[in-house]
Amino acid sequence: MAATRQINVTLPTDLADLLEQKVRSGGYASANDVVVEGVRALLEQEDSLERWLREEVVPGYEAYRSDPDNIIPADQVLARIKARRDAGTAGR
Repeated sequence: MAATRQINVTLPTDLADLLEQKVRSGGYASANDVVVEGVRALLEQEDSLERWLREEVVPGYEAYRSDPDNIIPADQVLARIKARRDAGTAGR
C-alpha cells in the first residue's frame, strides 16, 4: 500500500456539496476517494497538455522558425475550412 499523509482541505461550498453528493450517490466510498481521483485526473490533464506542447506545438514552431515562408496564414486556413464545410453542406 502506498504511503499516505493526511492534509486538511477547505473547499468552496458548491464543490464541497458536489463532493458529498458523489459519496452519497455511491460513486465513491469516501470524500478522500473523490479528492484522490480528482488530483489524478488533474495530473493526467497536465501530462496530456505537456505532451501536446512537446510533440505538436514545439515542432510546429520550430518548423515555422526554420522556414517562415512555408507557413499558411491563419486566414487562408480558415477560408479553406469554411469552403470544405460549405461544400459538405451544399448537397443537403
